[in-house]
Formats: sequence, structure tokens, C-alpha cells
Amino acid sequence: MIDQAFRPVAKFAADIVFVSIPIGQLELPLIVLFLISGATFFTFYLRFINLRGFWHAIRIVMGKEDKEGEEGEVSHFQALTTAVSGTVGVGNIAHVAVAVSVGGAGAAFWMVVAGFLGMASKFAECTLGVKYRTENPDGTVSGGPMFFLHKGLAEKGWPKLGRVLGSYYAICIAIGSLGVGAMFQSNQAYQQFVAATGGEESWAAGWGWVFGLVLALLVAIVIMGGIQSIARVTEKLVPFMALLYIGTGLFVIASNADRIPAGLVAIVQGAFSPDGLEGGAIGVLILGFRRAAFSNEAGIGSSSIAHAAVRTGEPITQGFVAMLEPFIDTLIVCSITALVIVTAFDPGTLATGELNGVLLTSAAFEQVVSWFPPVLSLVVVLFAYSTLISWSYYGLEGCIYLFGPGRGIRVGFNALYCLFGVIGCTTSLVAILDFTDAMIFAMAFANLIGLFIFAPTIRSELDVYWSRISAER
Repeated sequence: MIDQAFRPVAKFAADIVFVSIPIGQLELPLIVLFLISGATFFTFYLRFINLRGFWHAIRIVMGKEDKEGEEGEVSHFQALTTAVSGTVGVGNIAHVAVAVSVGGAGAAFWMVVAGFLGMASKFAECTLGVKYRTENPDGTVSGGPMFFLHKGLAEKGWPKLGRVLGSYYAICIAIGSLGVGAMFQSNQAYQQFVAATGGEESWAAGWGWVFGLVLALLVAIVIMGGIQSIARVTEKLVPFMALLYIGTGLFVIASNADRIPAGLVAIVQGAFSPDGLEGGAIGVLILGFRRAAFSNEAGIGSSSIAHAAVRTGEPITQGFVAMLEPFIDTLIVCSITALVIVTAFDPGTLATGELNGVLLTSAAFEQVVSWFPPVLSLVVVLFAYSTLISWSYYGLEGCIYLFGPGRGIRVGFNALYCLFGVIGCTTSLVAILDFTDAMIFAMAFANLIGLFIFAPTIRSELDVYWSRISAER
């Protein structure tokens, strides 16, 4: 009943957001083109900051650039793990599987390219998120696209435009968090749990609301404590879950070592000469970028909300740290997922057109060791849990921008968010994908407009920072 009511809403949202232009037989969503253009622009405009700033980002995360007495609520590492917990989620397992099941192995190639280019977009948006953050009366810090759009455009003499774009983004992040964070993550965690405990014969089949309720209670315990509570959990949880997944993934890949060359060839060839997908190579490129954007959120602006809480007196430093998100999320975790799948199955049979999500990845693990699906189930639940708690903060900050930082707003939104986590376990994957895709890409419109407007400011501050760092060394 819930699913039937939700499907038309999800489809309506997707139809509005994904306005497309025809390219031969292919429909190119304008927002995907916008994201590709933005990521490519900032990669060149910031002179490949995603390469030349990589090791400096590592130094900052390790605390080698820290200074005493800087404002903020969390450390560079905590801000990174909170943001990574919001990006490294079930999407890294499910969306790679969705991409290759629809577009074949070549989709993974374009996901990696999107991740590399997205590092520059992430640098820009998170720098602005810190630069224009605001301190609330209770001492907490709020930031992100809604704040840099509002305050930054007011500085440029466009206060009304800033307010409109800021409010638009805040509404999108508040509503979108209910789908991107709560519904999708809980849905995929439940599906994997059922598959690992017997599938249709599982005792958990048909009891999604119970699973969702338990997950919601575990989320509530953390998110009621705010960003500092979330950061304390993610700084321990993210390294553990990432290493667990990467380690098991590498084991599966190593077990299929003889298939690695053929898998890599299939990925590269499929990126430029795919079979069976309408639109050919362009279709695979669009699919890869669309799924990568959902996974690493570069150009979406959501993770800049977490980065805004960092303790620093120089906004540009968190821009460097933020670049590590797409690197970890897409270049490492998504690549491992893709290699697990293409080495477990014949790459030529992957483009089935079925949205198998996390179940396809689970089957790939099971090809090597029969008891791996329960291990993957644990990883999926951890990924879902970490993303659930991070996205609750993103949605809450959208509400704080719109209605103020009152306690009633915090408690009310968190309760609603947990409720949607329960609903997610009783709703179909197709409906959730339509809704979450629509919301996450809707946010990108306002965020990218702001990034393009402030591009000269970002590059100017970057040049000044680099000059000072070079002089000090």
C-alpha cells in the first residue's frame, strides 16, 4: 500500500528533474551534462588540484597543518569521516551493480572518471561551505550550499537571489535526505539481510518494518547528540567498515586473479564500444556519471554541510581534505566493487537491464566463498547505518536554515527521518531510485550555479594559500 502510493510521487519528481535533450536515439538529462561540465571545468580551472593537492590533503588529515584555538566543532579527520560516511554507503555496492547490470562493464570506467573529475568540484564546494558558515546561538556551527549561496550572493549585492537559491537548496536537502539517506539505505540493508538469511525462505522476509524499526532506533541514539556525536561514531566506524569491505573485496579479486586481465579489458572496451545499451558509448558515459554522482555526491554540495563544522581558520584547507572523499568513495571502493563483479561473472553477460542492486554484488562474492554473503551483509548494514546518521545531519541543517536552530526543529526532524527509515524497508527499490535520483540531482542546480559564480574567489584564495605554503617551506 505504501509502495503503491509512493511510486507516482517518485515518478513525478524524476520527470521534473530529468529534463533531457535528444541526441540521436539517446536522451541526455541536462543535469547530468551540468555535473559533467562542472567537474571538468573545475579540474582545469583549478589547474588539476585533484592531482597537485593530493598529498597536501593527506598532511592536513594527519593533523600536520593544525593550529591551536581554531573555531569549529570537529577535527579535519572527523569532518572527513562524517562526510565519507555519507558517501561511502550502500550506493558503493548497489549503484555499481546497477550501472554494470544496465550498461555493462564499461559503466565502471566512467564512474572512475567521474570520481577523479569530481574531486575538483568537491574542493570548490567544501571550501565555500566553510568560508560562509555561521555560528548558532547555542555554539553549534551550520554551513553548506544554502549558507554560502545566501551570504555569498548577499556580499555580491544579490541578497534576494541568494535567499531564493539558499531556500531552494535547503528544501531539496531536507526532503531529499529522507530518500537518499533514510529510505534507500535502510531498503538495501534489509534486502541484503533477507538474502543472507535464506532469501524468500528467510524468517525476516515480510518483516521489513521490524528491521527498519530496530535500525531507526540505533540511528536515533546517535543523531540526537548532533554533529559531535555523529563524528565520534563515524571516526571509528568508517575506517573499520571501509577496511573490512576493501579487504574482503581484494580477497575475492585475488581469488579470481586469472580473470582480472579480461575484466579490465571488458571495462575499457565497454566504455567506448558497449553492446546492447541504447546510445552506445554516450549512453554508458551518462549512466556512469549518473550513478557516480549518487555515490560520491561531487557537485551536489551535501557533504560540504559536514565539512563546515571543521575546526579551522582557513576554509581552503578543508577543500583539500574534501577531495579525498571521491578518491576513497569512487576510485577505491567503487572500483573494487566493479572488479569483484567483472571477475566473478562473464563481462559479456552483465548488461541484463535488471536493477539487481546489492544482490548482484552479493552473488559475485558468493562465487568465491559460499559464506561471504553474511560478511557482505554486515558491511552493507554498517554502510547503511553510517550513511543514515550522516544524512540525518544534512537534512537537519536544511531545516535549521529554513526554520532556525530551535530544539523543536531538531527533535521533530530527527523523528521524521527515523520514520522514513522504517518506511524504506517496505518500499520497492525502483520507486526509491526514482525519488532519490530526483532529489539529489535537484540540489545540484543551485549548488553548481553558486560554484560557477564564486569560481574566481576560490582560485584567488587557492593561489594565495599555495604561495604562503611554498614560502613557509
